[in-house]
Amino acid sequence: MSDANDFLKVAREAREAAALLGPLPRAPKDAALRVIADALVERSAEIIAANARDVERAGEGGTAETMIDRLRLDEGRVKAIAQAVREVAELPDPVGEVIRGGTLPNGLELRQLRVPLGVVGIIYEGRPNVTVDGAALCLKSGNAVLLRGSSSAFESNTALVKVMREALAGTEVPAGAVQLVPGVTRDSVKHLMRARGLVDVLIPRGGASLIQAVVEESTVPVIETGVGNCHVYVDAAADLDMALHILMNAKVQRPSVCNAAETVLVHADVAAEFLPRALAALAEAGVTVHGDERVAAFSDAVVPATEEDYRTEYISLDIAAAVVDSLDAAVAHIREYGSAHTDAIVTGSQAAARRFVARVDSAAVAVNASTRFTDGGEFGFGAEIGISTQKLHARGPMGLPELTSTKWVYTGEGHLRTAEGTVIAPSGS
Repeated sequence: MSDANDFLKVAREAREAAALLGPLPRAPKDAALRVIADALVERSAEIIAANARDVERAGEGGTAETMIDRLRLDEGRVKAIAQAVREVAELPDPVGEVIRGGTLPNGLELRQLRVPLGVVGIIYEGRPNVTVDGAALCLKSGNAVLLRGSSSAFESNTALVKVMREALAGTEVPAGAVQLVPGVTRDSVKHLMRARGLVDVLIPRGGASLIQAVVEESTVPVIETGVGNCHVYVDAAADLDMALHILMNAKVQRPSVCNAAETVLVHADVAAEFLPRALAALAEAGVTVHGDERVAAFSDAVVPATEEDYRTEYISLDIAAAVVDSLDAAVAHIREYGSAHTDAIVTGSQAAARRFVARVDSAAVAVNASTRFTDGGEFGFGAEIGISTQKLHARGPMGLPELTSTKWVYTGEGHLRTAEGTVIAPSGS
């Protein structure tokens, strides 16, 4: 069982490191990130060996291949992770940015500045790249980070954090700014969720059950990232060749990630032409289609869809499908079953596109493009910390600015507030 004292030790170290890291200018933070990137590549064999132990254990435990794919690291993926760190180093530093300001009528100069959040806790499943992405984004934005990955990736995460901390030892960024939460039991997660006063914000990344547990049980403020029940709607005015390519990319290119499509909706006017092609292509790619009666009419291979199918984030080679009678019906379906992550329309009608964009209340809406583009890297933010589907503070892919809060600074010349209004205190000069 995880010792609460062990957690308190690393949390307090992170708190102390955050106080030192927050005021650092950009140059030493960027330099530290480049050192981390170099170390990841130089020590990739060590990282891959640790990861292989996790992968082997997952395979022996009967873990689904899509989940093992999220877990697995090889030389190419480690290089990609390191490159993502270098890209973060090249991004503008949000800390100190003036969001708004000016001179008040009474002469006070007022500015609202971006400042680090402080200590960020990240609870996540499976994917060890999140260990590095999260650390890089937090360091760049002046935050210390407490990382709690899943037990399935414990060896990988331990190796990655060890490499990063040892790399930081020779830089101006305190090594204590990157911490792995000790322990692999649920107790260690509870310690992190209850560390109000030591941890400023929690970000959960994973399935619906993980996110719900963190939101409901945490006493630390939570930025809620959502599951990806993403839709592709093929409109009556769609270019059907384009629609087929977009659907296949959205579902098949990497089905184990949150921006993969999980439901396809097809307008009744094009169903007879589009669905036979789409169902054949999906079947050839090994995708199981869970469809309504109108979809099933075009193929015996379609599995009858249940209510739950339309609410499911499969993260596998499965997709739900339905025929809808109008754009409004598609929107109603998305609002009923979707997760407010990413939803796409394929259409040649500007009016239909505008109506869809206006009415679909999701963090990202795609027009004639794959859902797979909802990603911090694709949006130019560098590695993302997660994709928020809530409406407070941050929404959509969360990059560096979303890892900051604000501070108000006002400057006067001896300004005093009195019952009569503002007066200026006499100076001694």
